[in-house]
Amino acid sequence: MKNSRKFLDLSVRKFLLGTGLLNIVIIFTMFLFIFLNGMKFFGHSSVKDFVFGTKWISLSGFYGLVPLLVGSFWVTIIAIIIAVPLGILTAVYIFEYAPLKVKNAMKILIEVMSAIPSVVLGFIGLYVLSGPIKDLFGLNSGLTAFTGSIMLAFMALPTIVTMTEDALNALDPSYKEAALALGSTKVETIFNVLLPAAFPGIFAGIMLGFGRIIGETLTVLMVTGNAPILAKSPLSPVRTMTATIAAEMGEVVQGSDHYFALFAIGIVLFIISFITNTVADYYVTKARKLRN
Repeated sequence: MKNSRKFLDLSVRKFLLGTGLLNIVIIFTMFLFIFLNGMKFFGHSSVKDFVFGTKWISLSGFYGLVPLLVGSFWVTIIAIIIAVPLGILTAVYIFEYAPLKVKNAMKILIEVMSAIPSVVLGFIGLYVLSGPIKDLFGLNSGLTAFTGSIMLAFMALPTIVTMTEDALNALDPSYKEAALALGSTKVETIFNVLLPAAFPGIFAGIMLGFGRIIGETLTVLMVTGNAPILAKSPLSPVRTMTATIAAEMGEVVQGSDHYFALFAIGIVLFIISFITNTVADYYVTKARKLRN
């Protein structure tokens, strides 16, 4: 009996080790595939022309990354500006003010929000949100970076709210008790003591939300207008890097410069995702150390 339990324990450990190694191999293989195909593009075009090029016109052979970076920038920065304050304030309400029934209901609602498919949010932005934005700002089209930002902010909210609330719940009760004992009001305690103390966990949630925003494809493909131009404001149509890959990969000639240019965009996205997740992991680890 004892030997069988040892064998079972060893088998489970080996299985988990093998699963973890397999995940690493799969991720490395994906990156290698993207990297090798992307680097073939730079055999025909310089890195400088790609990174600093201001035109993306695939039919004419212009593959400049700047318009796509600008589009991704507008969509991402506005979404973060919307999602971060709203997410943190929502988490503070759930943590400190909401009655138990309301708190449970809001948690369920947030979980449901995170499960809504991207295509559904894209339809909502396309048929519900774009019209009012067009009328409000007097635009020719409501399919803009701002429209996409609102939808992406909605998608990032569950991550930011959940991580912020977890960070606040993980704090030692003495933080709150000491601040209140010194005469601080509840609001002063929250914003001057609790939120700064929980900052590593909150920032990790923000970075994970950022990763969700920068990596989203289908929603931005549907609601941002898909115009690879140097947009000067978020009220202009734009095209993001992810949307460009999704829109053009299905029709591109395999082995062409255009084909490899899309993989070059994939390298850029992979680097951004790697940096985002590394920073988020650092702050998650820091939050756990403070918790312990």
